[in-house]
Amino acid sequence: MQLPPQSVGVVTLHPHAVAVHTSLPGRTDAFEIAQVRPQVTGVIEKRLFTEGADVVAGQQLYQIDPSRYQAAYDAARGQLQQAEARAATATAKVSRYRMLVREHAVSQQDYDDAVAAQKEAQGAILSARGQVENAQVDLGYTKMYAPISGRIGRTLMTVGALVTANQTGNTAIITRLDPIYVDVNLPAITLLRLKRELAEGRIQRQPDGNVPVTVTLEDGTTYEHQGRMALAEVNVDTSTSSVIVRAIMPNPQKLLLPGMYVHAQLDEGTDPQALLVPQDAVSRNTHGDPQVWVVQPDSTVALRQIQIGQAIGTDWVVLGGLKADERVVVSGVQKITPGAKVTAIEEKPKDDQPAPPADGAAQPTKNGQ
Repeated sequence: MQLPPQSVGVVTLHPHAVAVHTSLPGRTDAFEIAQVRPQVTGVIEKRLFTEGADVVAGQQLYQIDPSRYQAAYDAARGQLQQAEARAATATAKVSRYRMLVREHAVSQQDYDDAVAAQKEAQGAILSARGQVENAQVDLGYTKMYAPISGRIGRTLMTVGALVTANQTGNTAIITRLDPIYVDVNLPAITLLRLKRELAEGRIQRQPDGNVPVTVTLEDGTTYEHQGRMALAEVNVDTSTSSVIVRAIMPNPQKLLLPGMYVHAQLDEGTDPQALLVPQDAVSRNTHGDPQVWVVQPDSTVALRQIQIGQAIGTDWVVLGGLKADERVVVSGVQKITPGAKVTAIEEKPKDDQPAPPADGAAQPTKNGQ
C-alpha cells in the first residue's frame, strides 16, 4: 500500500520593502589635529591656557621671552629710518643737479653719480623694510597661538623651559572633537553587492542622497546623534579585502574621543522587492552554504542552494536562489527526501507579525552574507 504524501508546513514568499543596513566595527578618529610648536628660540615666560580645556583658533597659548626680538625689531626700524634719510638727501641732490647740468654748472658725470646714489638709497630702503618685516615676524612668533579650535591636552613644555625654532617636539596638541570621524572596514564583496543592487534598482537611496550612520558604543548603548557617510577609499586593502569607509558624526558633548571602538550601522536605503525567508527554513550544507527545501508546482520537494544577506528579526534577506510566490518548507523537513510528494500546509509568520515596513522599523542584527 502506498503511503499518503508527507505533510509539511510552508511559507509562500512575497516581496516586501526592507530597509538595508550594514553593521561593521570601527574606530573613531579626530577631525583635525594641530601640533603646537615654536617658530623662534627662547625661554617660555607664561602658559596662558588650562590643560584639558577647549581653546579657539587665535587664542594665545604661550609667551616666549620677547626681549631679544624686540631689540632686533627696534634696530631694524632704526636702520630703515637711516636709509630713508639718506634717500631724502640723494633725492634732493638729484633735483639740484638736474637744474645745474642744463646750465653746465656741473658735469654730466656728477649728475649721473647723483642719480645712481638716489637709486642705491631707494634700494637700501627696500632692504631695511625687509629687515623690519622679518624682525616683526620673529617678534610676533614669541606669542604662540592656537592654530585651530578644539580641546588642548597637557602641556609638554613648562614655564622656564628653553624652546628652539623648528624643534621636532611639541609644546601641546590640540584636537578638534566636533565633528569626529568614524572609520570602518567594509568588505569589498559587500561593496560590490551594494553597487550592483543600486544599479539594478533593488535598493533605493535616501531622498537627500546621503547614507545615514548610527553608532553603537562599547557599552552597548546607541549614540544619540546620527551622522552620515563622507567617503570610501578608492583602493582595496589586499591583506583584508576591505575598503575603508569614513563617516562624520556630530559630537557636541565631546562624548566620542579619538581611538574609541564602536559599531557603525550604515543605512544604505530600501529594497522595495526584498524576499524574506524564515531562519528556521535555512540549513547549511557541508561547505557551509545556505539551502532550503522548496515545494515545486507538482507538489514534489527539491533542495536548493540560496544566497542570503542580513538578518531581520527571525528572517533572512534572500539575495539569490528564490523567486516570489515560491513555497519554502519551514517544518516537517526531517521526513522528506528530494523528489518526494508532499502535502503543503501554509503556515502563518511567527507571532502573526507582518513583514517589516520600509520606514526603518526593521532592525537588522548583523550582516549575514
